[in-house]
Amino acid sequence: MDRKLHRAPCHFSKSPPFRNKPAGISLPSFRFLRSSFLLVLSLVFLSSFLPGCGGSSSPSSPGKNKTIAFAVGGAPNEIAFWERLAKEFESRSGIGVRLIRQPTNTDQRRQGLVLALKAHQSDPDVFLMDVAWIGQFAAADWLLPLSGGLSPVKTKPKELFENVIRTAGTYRNRVVALPVYVDAGLLYYRTDLLEKAGFDSPPKTWPELVEMASKIQRRERARGRRRFSGYVWQGAQYEGLVCHFLEVASSAGGGIVVNGKGLLHVASPQNVRALTFLRDLIRKWRISPPSTYTEMREEEVRRAFQQGRALFERNWPYAWALHQDTESRVRGKVGLAPLPHFDTYPSAATLGGWHIGISRFSDRKAAAGAFVDFVLSPEIQKRLALNLGWNPGRRSTYTDSDVLAKAPHLAALSRVFENAVARPNLPYWPLVSAALQEHLNAALAGRESPEDALKQAEEAMNEIAARYESP
Repeated sequence: MDRKLHRAPCHFSKSPPFRNKPAGISLPSFRFLRSSFLLVLSLVFLSSFLPGCGGSSSPSSPGKNKTIAFAVGGAPNEIAFWERLAKEFESRSGIGVRLIRQPTNTDQRRQGLVLALKAHQSDPDVFLMDVAWIGQFAAADWLLPLSGGLSPVKTKPKELFENVIRTAGTYRNRVVALPVYVDAGLLYYRTDLLEKAGFDSPPKTWPELVEMASKIQRRERARGRRRFSGYVWQGAQYEGLVCHFLEVASSAGGGIVVNGKGLLHVASPQNVRALTFLRDLIRKWRISPPSTYTEMREEEVRRAFQQGRALFERNWPYAWALHQDTESRVRGKVGLAPLPHFDTYPSAATLGGWHIGISRFSDRKAAAGAFVDFVLSPEIQKRLALNLGWNPGRRSTYTDSDVLAKAPHLAALSRVFENAVARPNLPYWPLVSAALQEHLNAALAGRESPEDALKQAEEAMNEIAARYESP
């Protein structure tokens, strides 16, 4: 059973730059063809946001002035669920909702929204955003403020995860996005293997994880399971590596610091300790596989654990349902816990998920606000948890008896989400992250020392920041 592609909170896809001129095409002709292609591509994206183009309309929609456009992507079952919700909202409010279907691919969804918002299109009125996009959208002044007396949204931030709103949904002291689906890194563990080894609970600190993983890995490999690993996590050169590094660094008292002038600081002793620890998991203690820094992403990690080849796994909440699938080799043998920490520092989990926002260019802001309130209401948040297995942004859902009866693991997630750590809310974060990924991965591979890797990463990150922050 494969993971749904929309659940990729720590992934940025990017196309390689074109470096060589195609044979048989002169440079001016190629540029003309390339420009024509980009123009056609842009028109295709924009046409999906024009009235009567793309998406599906709810039957018997009210007049044009009472219909809003909602852009959303995801798996087919998710789109079908949103269509049902749109019809319900119309029957209750008299406001129609025209669903604009976006691709499943996260980067394509972002690009479609960017094209429409950059062109100041009135549609879509409402849309879902990955947390990593909010800084870019807010800096471009594309998002309507969702708090204060003039906001069309009535839902109060205190009803949701306030920490999530403060760190990810707020830009320059204005709330511009509210959480619909919340994500954060978690520790999965084999309950049966810990019990056999005499451990009563999962590790609370990183040294405890190393101790448990080393002991159980030795025992399992002695039984002939040569591919068994103590701990699997995301170490390939992509956004997932930054996510886990931020978790380990924050749990050591470090993290990514942005000062008032927009300069970034990552070359701290605490961060060096965290990166050294991650390197040693692979090279010193050898409880993480050598492929960690070459190929381990969310799904590679999930499959290794689900096939019974690991004791501990760092992953997102989506993996829980897959681990409990009838074909899973670890079904009924999996526990959830917050990620470990160092010394007296608290556990940390990198924040992911999807927020809802309203376009500043919407010509139906009041109707859009009513739809946002509908989506964030206790009833709909509960149904998102029960029907889609989502982790809602409303806190009360995590104590609902019906929800916990079907998804008891949600009880443990509430505390994790309350303390989740957001990546810096920067409009140029993808570029900064790419620079950091390169040097973190080089340290894991042994090409750079942790100290040098972080120093070089900081220099590269600040070169990027200077280009954007300079007047």
